[in-house]
Amino acid sequence: MLVSGCGHFNGGSQARATFKEANDLFTQGNYNASLDKYEQIVAKYPARGDRVLFEMGIIYAYPKNEHKDYQKALGCFQKLIQDYPESGYRQESEMMVFTINNVALKDRTIATQQAQIETLRQELESRGNEVTALQKTIETLEQEIRNKETEKLKLFASRKGTADKILVEKQARRLTLMSKGEVLKTYRIALGGNPVGPKERQGDNKTPEGIYSIDARNKDSRYHLSLHVSYPNERDRKRARELGVSPGGDIMIHGIKNGFSWVGDAHAGVDWTQGCIAVTDEEIEEIGTLAPNGTTVEIRP
Repeated sequence: MLVSGCGHFNGGSQARATFKEANDLFTQGNYNASLDKYEQIVAKYPARGDRVLFEMGIIYAYPKNEHKDYQKALGCFQKLIQDYPESGYRQESEMMVFTINNVALKDRTIATQQAQIETLRQELESRGNEVTALQKTIETLEQEIRNKETEKLKLFASRKGTADKILVEKQARRLTLMSKGEVLKTYRIALGGNPVGPKERQGDNKTPEGIYSIDARNKDSRYHLSLHVSYPNERDRKRARELGVSPGGDIMIHGIKNGFSWVGDAHAGVDWTQGCIAVTDEEIEEIGTLAPNGTTVEIRP
């Protein structure tokens, strides 16, 4: 689940199986049932109270739990810190207290700004002569909300783990960051100037198709920041040999060319790379933070 490795737990096989049941319920999205199972565990195995408190705190704070309760989550982590000062979960609990307080603050700010947006939308209907100014204010507030949602994503990603897969769908011009099968975030992309079909040879301006990985990164890139994709793979090399050509290389996921960052989202309106996958400068920084070297890259037609 959560952090349920064997590092903090040396109980018997029966207790281990019970923890696995609770973890499986969480994985299936049965959050209340998982919480009930942990209540049973602590009653039967009180010596494992610190781990139970930690796991329950994570469930209460989990973003996809429709009944998430930050106060109950904080209660679990604070009780663990107070009652189990020597626990191996203490440091993680202190970090979760910090994370939840930050997320709760951002949620309150988002709620306030959403209320402002609704008020402004109502004013738009009756004050036509101020439409332009109000629309700009709405757009600014919406951008702030997107920024805070991104900050929340990073906060929880830091606790739940980084992305383990980058899915690129060429036809949809979409890049998706994923972690354990769950979508973290999607991005609009631009591809090579000859986007249809897999890359076959050097200089064909095609974006590859297949399974690769991030194997390096360049913070001094001419395109703000770049993540190197491990093209060509064995299938690509075999195809190039059969064609009697070089497969090429230097396929990256990168930002906008230095000096042109002002283009922003509009860059995705045309396929302008030489086979690479492009996002905005802000987006490549976010992707670079969440996707470490070794992350799988699947590129589909």
